[in-house]
Amino acid sequence: MKDMPSYFGSMVFNETVMQTRLPPDIYNALQETITQGTPLDLDIADAVAKAMKEWALEKGASHFAHWFQPLTGATAEKHEGFISPGKDGRIIMEFSGQELLRGEPDASSFPSGGLRATCAARGYTLWDPSSYPFVKDGTLYIPTAFCSFNGEALDNKIPLLRSMDALNKQALRILRLFGNTGVKRVTATVGPEQEYFLIDKGVYLQRPDLLYTGRTLFGVMPPKGQEMQDHYLGSLKPRIAAFMRDLERELWKLGVPAKTKHNEVAPGQHELAPIYGSANIATEHNQLVMELMKTIAAKHGLACLLHEKPFAGINGSGKHVNWSMATDAGVNLLEPGETPAENLQFLLFLVAIIRAIDEYQDLLRASVASAGNDHRLGGHEAPPAIMSIFLGDELTEILKALETGAPYPGREKEQLQIGARVLPLIPKDTTDRNRTSPFAFTGNKFEFRMPGSALSIAGPNIVLNTIVAEVLREFADTLEQAGDFAGGLRTLIQRTIRQHKRVIFNGNNYADEWVREAERRGLTNRKTTVEALPALVAEKSIALFTRHRVFSATEIQTRYEIMLDNYCKTLHIEALTMAGMLQREIIPACISYQRELAQLLASKRSWGDLDYGLEESLLNDISQLCSSLHNKLAALKGAVEAAERERDALSRAQSYRDGVCTLMSELRVVVDGLERIVAQKHWPFPTYAEILHSIN
Repeated sequence: MKDMPSYFGSMVFNETVMQTRLPPDIYNALQETITQGTPLDLDIADAVAKAMKEWALEKGASHFAHWFQPLTGATAEKHEGFISPGKDGRIIMEFSGQELLRGEPDASSFPSGGLRATCAARGYTLWDPSSYPFVKDGTLYIPTAFCSFNGEALDNKIPLLRSMDALNKQALRILRLFGNTGVKRVTATVGPEQEYFLIDKGVYLQRPDLLYTGRTLFGVMPPKGQEMQDHYLGSLKPRIAAFMRDLERELWKLGVPAKTKHNEVAPGQHELAPIYGSANIATEHNQLVMELMKTIAAKHGLACLLHEKPFAGINGSGKHVNWSMATDAGVNLLEPGETPAENLQFLLFLVAIIRAIDEYQDLLRASVASAGNDHRLGGHEAPPAIMSIFLGDELTEILKALETGAPYPGREKEQLQIGARVLPLIPKDTTDRNRTSPFAFTGNKFEFRMPGSALSIAGPNIVLNTIVAEVLREFADTLEQAGDFAGGLRTLIQRTIRQHKRVIFNGNNYADEWVREAERRGLTNRKTTVEALPALVAEKSIALFTRHRVFSATEIQTRYEIMLDNYCKTLHIEALTMAGMLQREIIPACISYQRELAQLLASKRSWGDLDYGLEESLLNDISQLCSSLHNKLAALKGAVEAAERERDALSRAQSYRDGVCTLMSELRVVVDGLERIVAQKHWPFPTYAEILHSIN
């Protein structure tokens, strides 16, 4: 697309549009609000709203919507028309500053974790001026925060913005100690790599488990899965390429800088990665990416699966959150430079992150906890639930030298010796990208690989921002009181390395040996959501969040309750779906095939001296499996009822994990055994072979 520069962001009320449409005094006042957080006067808001409305009408919008991120993991919107009654029965198109600044959606049906009573249903949406409005599907979307009647955060945006402010405040303290007085703001920057599956829509509609749960509850691997590794970075099939082109086009219109696309490891699996942006904007963009993936896939006769583990036996999908910090001058604070051993500012920020990950490993693990992600973590396709950091050999050697006080000899730049003269010479990197590490340094950023593909990235970014802000606060307190800054700095770095080096691991995180080694080091391994979530409401976590005003104690308790409730509801839906598929489809199919076999067996016996060993063996195998299925199905129903009787949220979640999950896994083994021997004409659902290899 040669007109790409003019095409990009064409549906966004961005800074260029503002400069064109707003009078200079209005534009300057709005920029002051965005950059310095000064309150926006209603007269200014009226002028902005008028210009925004005129622009949106030209783009084909007839409505506006406050677009927000409730605690459902998705986005929400309430559409209002621009029309208002005019004189003589005519209508006029109006949009006021008050309508821009604040909306009042009913908050009663959104998750609140007991934060608000049903009888106090009012909630407020408040315009976030730092995020650009955009037009999509004939509607002006206004990014907003969402709070309760009493001002508590009912969304992901408010605590994310608070955490970014906390990180900014403490990072600036550190920069001032290094003599940097020019920087006015430090921003958490994020680039989320989004993995997803595409399957044929017709096949998708024939699988109730995919429809209701987003994953297959049964299914036998086909003869060819991902063993040949030929799908990874393979050529795009025409139907997939067409989808990706349309997806990119729509994302670019909305200012989402989608840059990289390719096939992933598993058949039917793909990835999209954007250019980096602030954590706030990157979070909103990722929500748009997930939404548009689904709607555009449908237009191509496809279904997009964002579940963390839609198919057993092949890789699931993650969302790798690349995180760093940048100044308002565009300087990346995690850029080591040519001589990282001498870059003390970089090393201080680096060891701060190491300490944060070590001290708050359980909290960071809790931020990515979900029923779906439990299937993926530790599955030799994603990191285990053990938090560790990959630094690479050079940085590890530098830290070791700092810890011991030994001189660091440095590493000479080497050229890669490839052996073909026609190929260009390139320098050999001093580090590598560890694809097994949950938190890997990749040159000038950290790649957090534990989040699942369906997750809002707000949660892990809130935690990352806050725990790093906390360590920077402690560092600043220490260094501000040090009589000798240079000496105090080296002592602080040295002490931090010595106390927190246990979290550094450059090896294979998939290996069983690492699990044993991590336990020896004292690192935790919270394998399930039920084990992970209590860290959210630990005394240490509450003190952390309240100190930096990211969450109140009530708000964090709310999120804990909602995450436990979501876990239970997810497993409840899965169990009911499994029972329904068994009772209405799979058991009747097995009975039908048994009847066919029994009739053939009876006929063979009546015909005389014929060999009927095959029919008899098949009938016996199916009968035994069906008997086991019947017993385990009854047990599953009982386990669901027992779990639902638990009144305490954590006890209910434990009951679902220990009872319902276990029985669902056992039932899957039985049903997959039946799928292997029941005739294809009797099997009621598309198989993995049909699902994964049906797109031309």
